[in-house]
Amino acid sequence: MSFHACVWIDQRHAKIFRIGQMTAEMQAIRDDRPEQHLHRKANHVGLGTVEMDHEMMREIAEGLGGAEAILIMGPGKARTTFKGYLDEHFPELAHRVWDVRASDHPTDAQIVAEARSWFRTQDRMH
Repeated sequence: MSFHACVWIDQRHAKIFRIGQMTAEMQAIRDDRPEQHLHRKANHVGLGTVEMDHEMMREIAEGLGGAEAILIMGPGKARTTFKGYLDEHFPELAHRVWDVRASDHPTDAQIVAEARSWFRTQDRMH
């Protein structure tokens, strides 16, 4: 069964929303690695950030398997990191990503409402 999907992602958490006309199902995925606090030093090469967990990104990609259209949302660089991961490791799935959009920390209901509205607009163009 095909569906539209919205992924909200940050560095340690992701939510996959399978969005239908009247329903929305959510699957939560999290990075279970121990949290690391990095301190930046002056004149130090690197951003002082922990890389996103490839296992978490693989699990998200597998959860999107039947999606015909995908919207990726989230704060910071997590959304673009995940899109790059799809491009490299799941190219067929990456072609179904219709957009990558910045988003702060909305509620689940706000994510679903925004995604549903966005997909309605985009479905007319695709």
